[in-house]
Amino acid sequence: MTRFVFAALAALLVASTPQTSKPVCAPDNVGLTLPSGFCALLVAESIGPSRHMVVLENGDVLVAVTGQRGGVRLLRDTTGDGKADIVRSFGIGGGTGIAFAGEYLYFATNDAVVRWHWQIGALEPPGGPDTVVRGLTSQREHAAKSIVVGSDGQLYVNIGAPSNSCQVQDRIPESPGKDPCPLLDIAGGIWRFDPRHGGQTQVDGQRFATGLRNAVALALDPGTGSVFAAQHGRDQLAAHWPKLYNDAQSAELPAEVVFRLEAGGDYGWPYCYYDWRRRQNVMQPEYGGDGKTVGRCESTPRPVVAFPGHWAPDGMTFYNSRTFPLKYRGGLFIAFHGSWNRAPLPQAGYKVMFVPMARGVATGPAEVFADGFAGPVVTPNGARYRPTGLAVGPDGSLYVASDQGAGAVFRIVSQP
Repeated sequence: MTRFVFAALAALLVASTPQTSKPVCAPDNVGLTLPSGFCALLVAESIGPSRHMVVLENGDVLVAVTGQRGGVRLLRDTTGDGKADIVRSFGIGGGTGIAFAGEYLYFATNDAVVRWHWQIGALEPPGGPDTVVRGLTSQREHAAKSIVVGSDGQLYVNIGAPSNSCQVQDRIPESPGKDPCPLLDIAGGIWRFDPRHGGQTQVDGQRFATGLRNAVALALDPGTGSVFAAQHGRDQLAAHWPKLYNDAQSAELPAEVVFRLEAGGDYGWPYCYYDWRRRQNVMQPEYGGDGKTVGRCESTPRPVVAFPGHWAPDGMTFYNSRTFPLKYRGGLFIAFHGSWNRAPLPQAGYKVMFVPMARGVATGPAEVFADGFAGPVVTPNGARYRPTGLAVGPDGSLYVASDQGAGAVFRIVSQP
């Protein structure tokens, strides 16, 4: 019996030790365009539509998979070539959000957050999950829940608003906006929960920040302890307000924005949007705006960084390793899922951007880090891959998830 115990412990030790062999990059970098000094490989594919993920200290990758056959995928590389040769599935249904903190693995479905007690090196949890919070606002539009565990140990949950701009008649031309917008009581913001208490409902949490239409991408800045959120902006400015916007303007507006969140902060939706060309907040047309008037939006916080409209930021991570060159340390990577509504301009996004950061402030312009995920056909249906999630591994590699097709996880490595 003792011999078997020692054998089991030895196996666990191997599984808990990060691989030290150098991953083998694909000759063509899996079709990606990267800065000089980087290469890429596919960790796994055909694992289901992959959303957010975490990488544990032993190198195991845990991926949130959406859809009816979703749940969590554990990817393990036992040979050191960078590719997962072990794939395990568990969970309670499809979801988007995932986080690891302390001894717990958290997973968010569209209406709940659960957690398992997790031992590094395990291939699956020892039993079923405990429910942290259930009954979260979940309607067809913007139902996915993103999560992050803050430096305060609290659980932060994005609850997207099931609306475009809180109109009296949603997505109907020239329908005015509701003022005040009643959806902000139950959605359109970030809620905070104490994970030490199980079986909570949404009313047990605190609305930490409001005025965020749908912040699919959340990230914790380890340097400041702040939570950052990237918002999906509203759609159809020209379609709904043709007297005020043409199609080219509607393709670029409103900006996709990243905010550093403050407790009690109001970031403007649905009353305001940020015009990245004018570099100012302006009033939404549903609330009397004309594309130029600032009005009540004067006091709305400005974003840390802004991008052209409809790129769809789906994942973010701060680079907390020393492996990549100095310029990347402490900076922010953002995965853009890609647009569907930028006509007559080309569809855009479908890439990973980098923003240099220091003490919670952008110190330079954003730049393209990884492109080529979509392949030759840059459209929602034609793209090969669409970036959704980001994570940094223990060796400093950057992992990128895609939910397009059968799902995939990439790994980007710095070369000496």
